[in-house]
Amino acid sequence: MNSLRTDDSRFAGLPGFPYSPNYLDNLPGYEGLRVHYLDEGSRDAEHTYLCLHGEPTWCYLYRHMIPVFAKSGGRVIAPDWFGFGKSDKPVEDSAYTFHFHRNMMLAFIEHLDLANLTLVVQDWGGLLGLTLPMDLPDRFSRLIIMNTALATGVRPSDGFLNWKAYVAAHPDMAVGALMKRAVPALSEAEAAAYDAPFPDMTYKAGVRRFPEMVMVEPGMEGVETSKRAVKFWRDDWRGKSFMAVGAQDPVLGIEVMQAMRGIINGCPEPMIIADAGHFVQESGRKVAEAALAQFSG
Repeated sequence: MNSLRTDDSRFAGLPGFPYSPNYLDNLPGYEGLRVHYLDEGSRDAEHTYLCLHGEPTWCYLYRHMIPVFAKSGGRVIAPDWFGFGKSDKPVEDSAYTFHFHRNMMLAFIEHLDLANLTLVVQDWGGLLGLTLPMDLPDRFSRLIIMNTALATGVRPSDGFLNWKAYVAAHPDMAVGALMKRAVPALSEAEAAAYDAPFPDMTYKAGVRRFPEMVMVEPGMEGVETSKRAVKFWRDDWRGKSFMAVGAQDPVLGIEVMQAMRGIINGCPEPMIIADAGHFVQESGRKVAEAALAQFSG
């Protein structure tokens, strides 16, 4: 598989991101592709937080949550999906499929032998991540869910269709500028950190593909897997859950998240962040602190 690797120099001196990289290049079925992840906190921690990013971000999005989880005594694992961050980026758009990503993460969890996991998800981190515990139920014990959904082949909102059309019309999407519009409080240096993985449009196949992959029709890849996940969360999940919602999200906001709450067995009332949008992790410190307080209560 033809892939690109972003030069390390592009990630030098990122604000609020003092973390050392870790890499795996021997995952079964993904030989020759290198996946990047952060591994912070104690290896002997009782709880491990698996933080999964979405479109068009990377694990930099979790920089405000990582220190809260680590300070609490937890271990934090924050990988980059292929096509994002410091992970390798297959060049062909067609390389990116639902199960290409999902099977990688299953192999990643098993390779690192991660256990007693708190699954932390948003956006595509949820579309993919929420389908993992049903196949590894003994490895997951808690959930922190933010602005995401399970896609089961039904027609999405006009807001999502507009976003999908926007990405299709901008194959060389300016990721940093988009993040700055979505989160005006970002500094210019923070916005530039979201551009760092992508020297040019040849690195952006994964960015282009995620909106196209959302299962908006019954026959799309991932629909049956996601339907199984709905059943799991509704009927089989017995862990603790915490939900935070960025109220300003025009696509995956309060209404969608209340529907998700109805799916997740035992999920309490969500934390509504009135001034936050889609990228809830940019308000991540207070989200992480509230989640830990609820879990310990």
